[in-house]
Amino acid sequence: MGNSQEHIVMIPFLAQGHIIPFMELAKKIQETTDFTITLVNTPLNIQKLKSAQSSSCKIHFASLPFNPLDHNLPPNTETTEALPLTHVIALFHASTSLQLPFQELISELTSKHGKPPLCIISDVFMGWTNQVAKLLHITNVSFSTCGAYGSAGYISVWQNLPHRSLESDDQEFVMPGFPDRCKITRAHLHKYVRNADGNDDWSKFFQPQISLSLGSFGWLCNTVEEIEPLGLKVLENYTKLPIWCIGPLLPPRMLDSSSSNEIFGKRAGKEPGLSPETCLQWLDSYAENSVLYISFGSQNTISPAQMMELATGVEESGKPFIWTIRPPIGFNLNEKFRDEWLPHKFEERMSASKRGLLVHKWAPQLDILCHKSTGAFLTHCGWNSTLESLSQGVPLIGWPLAAEQVYNSKMIEEEMGVGVELTRGLESCIRKNDVKRVIETVMENEGIRKKANEISKMIKKGARPINGKKGSSLRAMDDFVSTLLSISRV
Repeated sequence: MGNSQEHIVMIPFLAQGHIIPFMELAKKIQETTDFTITLVNTPLNIQKLKSAQSSSCKIHFASLPFNPLDHNLPPNTETTEALPLTHVIALFHASTSLQLPFQELISELTSKHGKPPLCIISDVFMGWTNQVAKLLHITNVSFSTCGAYGSAGYISVWQNLPHRSLESDDQEFVMPGFPDRCKITRAHLHKYVRNADGNDDWSKFFQPQISLSLGSFGWLCNTVEEIEPLGLKVLENYTKLPIWCIGPLLPPRMLDSSSSNEIFGKRAGKEPGLSPETCLQWLDSYAENSVLYISFGSQNTISPAQMMELATGVEESGKPFIWTIRPPIGFNLNEKFRDEWLPHKFEERMSASKRGLLVHKWAPQLDILCHKSTGAFLTHCGWNSTLESLSQGVPLIGWPLAAEQVYNSKMIEEEMGVGVELTRGLESCIRKNDVKRVIETVMENEGIRKKANEISKMIKKGARPINGKKGSSLRAMDDFVSTLLSISRV
């Protein structure tokens, strides 16, 4: 390896929803440059990534020593997946123990390559990398795996805790830094944010890590600037840093309109609970835009009472559906699914009438969203799922559960007009009639579908060259790379 080659080191947070976009970003940088890229994480996560990589993948991997038992975590716990909330915060705090090994790794890579990395791209939750970068005189850029609006909402609420002075849970307040129309209530917030006072475990992690990330040279954001004008403006005003919108970080085939029906295959080493072929065959038997897809992401589920009402409402809506289903909250997510969690003989009825397909554990989500029969997506509004859906012009039914999802859901409905929020959180009381009404509203409303198609066009336009002219995300990537090179020459 010649000394002239530049090197970028990337470190995502320990969660599937962060690791996947980091991997896609690494591939994207590699397509644009001849840089060497090393993706750094804990041993089990690196092992999973390696097993899912194709032989043509040139990304290097490095693991940092990490023992979950040292942090009162169950053995083999290296991501947030399947962790109860009480342990999730322990994993967040545990991630800061990677600082010293990470610093040693950067020093090793520096001597191996004969010069320091061109830049460290770190997760916004790994703000401590900025201290390592300053110490070793390396540029650090933070990468927010969320969109601009969601990132801005998340930072604004964590850094200011504006809801602390409110009298009641339904009193509205404006998120600091947002225009007056962007109001939320304390009831919108996840319980750990609602109860945060600056001295609790959650504040003690997020406030310093976000502050450190705000000290980066700039931010990368997994979005297309045209789809989030308000979010981007708020985020720029808030961070006072250069922001490069280099999204959507999706497999290129999702952005290609002439895409073939080839299967997407495994993602990040996951075995789907049902083969993509089976799902696609089932979808083939339904009319365009007629099927509802339901999934709460890679690590969420809902309460037993909510699951019961959701199932009844979906059945009464009469719409065909595919539902990625896990045991409800309070049960072990890896245990066998029990019939008693759903209405009497629900799965049997749906299977016999071919009206519903229940997929246990993992569904081939990309294949489902790219199929023309899929007409709406009932989602937790995680950003990866939101982008995947919108890139295909599939309208959304929001049920945000944690993280920045509540801000995404708000933007989907109020700023973009591409969906409707059904409910939020695990404590909400949901009725089958609301489920039926919202499904009908979203699936039968031409205006919502038209807006979703417009957003899909903007996403595709930003992400690829059209008639030799690069879209905004490609230009942002070029600008990001040339900026890095120009600093390194100074």
